[in-house]
Amino acid sequence: MSKHQKRIAAPGSWQISRKTAWWTVKSRPGPHPKDRSIPLLLIVRDMLKLADNSKEAKRILNEGKILIDGRIRKDHKFPVGIFDILSIPEIEANYMVLMDKRGKLSLHPISSEEARNKLCRVENKRMLRGGVIQLNLHDGRNLLLGDEDGEIRTHDSIMLALDSNAISQHFAYKVGSKAMVIGGRHSAQIGEIEEIKVVRSPEPNVVILKSLEDGASFETIADYIFVVGEDKIAIPVNGRE
Repeated sequence: MSKHQKRIAAPGSWQISRKTAWWTVKSRPGPHPKDRSIPLLLIVRDMLKLADNSKEAKRILNEGKILIDGRIRKDHKFPVGIFDILSIPEIEANYMVLMDKRGKLSLHPISSEEARNKLCRVENKRMLRGGVIQLNLHDGRNLLLGDEDGEIRTHDSIMLALDSNAISQHFAYKVGSKAMVIGGRHSAQIGEIEEIKVVRSPEPNVVILKSLEDGASFETIADYIFVVGEDKIAIPVNGRE
């Protein structure tokens, strides 16, 4: 596998210019898939404009000035993905990584209070030795489920307190819940789940949603659904909370 990344062949979700140079930074294998994450150096240099070149961006990272989900990250190739929380304490700036309507990863400013929690999707659920339940989350975390956490299923979302890694809220993947689309032509749209069609074939399940913007119904596959609330949206998105 090549250690290099051509700009022209970079994932379409990266907000970078394609023809200004031949090469760009390649993501290191990590918690997010390549098409739903972007190397940390590109965020610092190209998206936040905190540096003019890669040398300056690496110096900022090596000084420990950038936090991802509350942890200092110095690896310039570290993949930062959807719903990750990026913090810069020195300038009191906090951002949430989201997908925009063009399918590009973008940074949405949030408050320091909102940066204390992170929304995660449950990708898998398994039983360990001794009857302990483990949740595998979309950002690579493995979380042991306590008796007080209730019934959490695959495709549900949970709100994690980043300082304690404790579950503060649980949002079920069900009809009536609010969900954001994180891929496909309906990327970044938010709607209320109207129907979940279980397809008994190798094809993915289909979800029908009612848009919160214009009330129109649309459908997408279950892999693109990220539950963001039940009665209301639990994160600040497009001015709605």
